Amino acid sequence: MSSFILSRLARASITVLLVMTFAFCVLRLSGDPAQILLGPDAPQEAIDAFRERWGLNDPIFVQYWAYLKSLLSLDFGVSMRDRSPALQLVLERIPTTLQLTIPALILKIGIGIPAGVYAALHRESIADRGVIMLAVFGFTLPSFVIGLLLVLVFSVTLGWLPSGGQGTWIHGILPTLTMSIGGIGILARFSRSAMIEVLGQPYIRTASAKGVNWRDVVWKHALPNASVPIVTIVGFMIGSLIAGAVVVETIFAWPGIGRLLVVSVSNRDLAVVQCLLLLIAGTMVLANLTVDILYGWLDPRLRSKSGAH
Repeated sequence: MSSFILSRLARASITVLLVMTFAFCVLRLSGDPAQILLGPDAPQEAIDAFRERWGLNDPIFVQYWAYLKSLLSLDFGVSMRDRSPALQLVLERIPTTLQLTIPALILKIGIGIPAGVYAALHRESIADRGVIMLAVFGFTLPSFVIGLLLVLVFSVTLGWLPSGGQGTWIHGILPTLTMSIGGIGILARFSRSAMIEVLGQPYIRTASAKGVNWRDVVWKHALPNASVPIVTIVGFMIGSLIAGAVVVETIFAWPGIGRLLVVSVSNRDLAVVQCLLLLIAGTMVLANLTVDILYGWLDPRLRSKSGAH
């Protein structure tokens, strides 16, 4: 198991390094922060001074080496826009984003998995078809379309809920629903497929033929074996929580890190964008690493394959 974990850790480290390098290069090749932050009418002397102040005149590999050295001392740079430490700006926004992402994740797991399991246990029934239809509706619509539909119905037409901003818990209802509907559909679909596959296995039919209580067959034999692919999907969702907040926070003017990322990219605030991308990549890689380890723990055949390689 230790070699299995070490191989996954090495792969995760390389992935984060590649993401950092790619983001660093793209940000510097996609526009001049001095021109964007100082405006088109800024004098050339001010632009030159700005570029000199932030080291933008150095070759890109010199800038990258300085960036890597600063990361080793946990220095994530300073915002070019308001001169505050980039890490501080990001940490200040994380609680606001978690106010949406944690309830959304709870809704995805709490509704999606039970709905999929129920549909599998009542296959070809009206409830099964209803779950499939709603699941397809949920995961095929992009989150920005779902958000706009919810605003149109509950804010514009009915006037029940605010269409944006952050103040009370009511402001979080529509963004949370927007973030969770697609995930509920995906989890319902995967849970149903996983349960149907397990319920068709010979050992399930054998247990039923021996007179084992059906409830025990489901809880002790079917659900644990169906949990392996479901864990993978849940892990991916946990990893993509922050990345998924970008669109929703922009639609609902929610002041979290997703909105901070959009504003920072438009202003070419390099240190803040790099810090946010590192956070998003690190979260996704950590979630996938956890899923890989859980997967290896749940299915010993994967550990054997890893050891063979």
